[in-house]
Amino acid sequence: MSSRSIQYTSSPLLASRTPVWRSKFVVALIALSFVVLAGRAAHIQVLSNDFFQRQGQVRFARTLELPANRGRILDRNGQILATSVLAPSIWAIPEDVAREPKQLQRLARLLEMPLAELQRKLEDEDKTFVWLKRQVDEPVARQIAELGIKGIYQRKEYKRQYPEGEVAAHLVGFTSVEDLGQEGVELAFNPTLAGKPGSRRVIKDRLGSVVEVVGEAVPPVEGRDVQLSIDSKIQFFAYQRLRQAVRDHEAKAGSVVVLDAQTGEMLALANYPSYVPGKRKNLKDAPLRNRALTDSFEPGSTVKPFVAALALEKGLVTPGSTVQISASGRLTLGGSTISDTHPYAALTLNEVVQKSSNIGMVRLAMQMPARDLWEMYSQVGFGQRPQLPFPGAVSGRLRPWKSWRPIEHATMSYGYGLSISLVQLAHAYTVFARDGELIPVTLQKAQGPVNGVRLLQARHARAVRHMLQLATGPGGTAPKAQTMGYSVGGKTGTARKQEGRGYADKKYRSFFVGMAPVDRPRIIVAVMIDEPEAGKFYGGDVAAPVFSETVQQTLHLLGVQPDIEVKPQIVARAQAEEAPL
Repeated sequence: MSSRSIQYTSSPLLASRTPVWRSKFVVALIALSFVVLAGRAAHIQVLSNDFFQRQGQVRFARTLELPANRGRILDRNGQILATSVLAPSIWAIPEDVAREPKQLQRLARLLEMPLAELQRKLEDEDKTFVWLKRQVDEPVARQIAELGIKGIYQRKEYKRQYPEGEVAAHLVGFTSVEDLGQEGVELAFNPTLAGKPGSRRVIKDRLGSVVEVVGEAVPPVEGRDVQLSIDSKIQFFAYQRLRQAVRDHEAKAGSVVVLDAQTGEMLALANYPSYVPGKRKNLKDAPLRNRALTDSFEPGSTVKPFVAALALEKGLVTPGSTVQISASGRLTLGGSTISDTHPYAALTLNEVVQKSSNIGMVRLAMQMPARDLWEMYSQVGFGQRPQLPFPGAVSGRLRPWKSWRPIEHATMSYGYGLSISLVQLAHAYTVFARDGELIPVTLQKAQGPVNGVRLLQARHARAVRHMLQLATGPGGTAPKAQTMGYSVGGKTGTARKQEGRGYADKKYRSFFVGMAPVDRPRIIVAVMIDEPEAGKFYGGDVAAPVFSETVQQTLHLLGVQPDIEVKPQIVARAQAEEAPL
């Protein structure tokens, strides 16, 4: 007997006969399994594949944004104030990055970050995406690409450059890292400048590389340029002179505004301290404030010409009319004392403005209803937000006339009890420069003639201009405002700063606002110096010289011919007495 037949005989399991149906049943089960699997595959891939296609798209399909190039900001002459340049951003897939020490050191050096910080960003190997640095310079991006480090990638982006730097920072503003306007013109005109990004649908592999483009790309709509009324040369000089004055007088801050008196165009707006728009790291709030628009203050004596103009309009006085002042230099009203720096028994209206007499202004104001004074201030824009697109522009404060007490009626005539911004003050003076018409202020280049609203008779506006000219001459409060070759007129202001419910003893704001040439004003310049501490604080000493030098340079740049001889101007300025207000 063979071994094979012994084995079958000795094993009952092997010796038993297997039914034929059992083997057929097993085969049938296997076949049915294949049918079920095939059906399931057909169901997933043909009949009900939406869910799985969505999951695939989530993992591998991407909509890539095609960034739009942001529009430029230009000055009135086409000079660039802000533009966009290519600035790739560097990112990584941490789990794929080759950790060769020398290469990482070179990468950290190019990214201008400590090696430890770079390693910290790459240490979590579960991450599939991490920004290493946003918006690096293009030459740096090329050097990073040349390193050839696995897992390091670049994304095309743009960043803003500001050729004028700190000089025009408060005017132009800045953008975020996402290229959206955050301050100034960048924010105010963001819809125009930003354009609209395009897009394209792609399939990426797990390394982030595009392996297939799906559908048609939507091209980006490039941002449009914005041309401002600003003259970059005037802006530069105004800023430089302001900065020097703030430093010389050890002041807290300062602002200057230059307007075209004929069109209302803003030719310059500068603040100091300032900042560099592209380097804002660790900056505090103070340098970022656009003080000329966002800060309001009591304007002091700079509002006196409006009271004089109102008195002329109502026929109460003429420029040569005598106004009784006070031989003692003091006037008591409702328990409060109003004083002048120098005592005068009587002055003409011209002299009241020339010598900036508080008592003289109070005498005039108390002859007029409070409502009339309130209406004059309202009509020139006090208490109303300037019609400019700047974010944060303040309206100031002008309380309803019905709530004025007699002492407030009096103090309103020499600039206490209301608050305005420097832009509002410069704007209000267009009523004198335009022979009684108030014109709107604009930040964009004017197209054609500008129409204003008549508030004063032309002869009365010209009479006030003559008073302002007297204020800058011998015997006036601001001989330091005189400008070689050009006639000027303007008004000083020196106001104590509010502190709590009262006023600080040794904290002042110094102002000067005026125009030139006087007979046919071309520009209006307003200057504010906050808290000068170097010994001088009167507007005629601190702010008027900034006005003088800004006027001379601005009129020269605008091609305005001198209207007075230079030699007499030099002599008059050298001999002028320093006056207090």
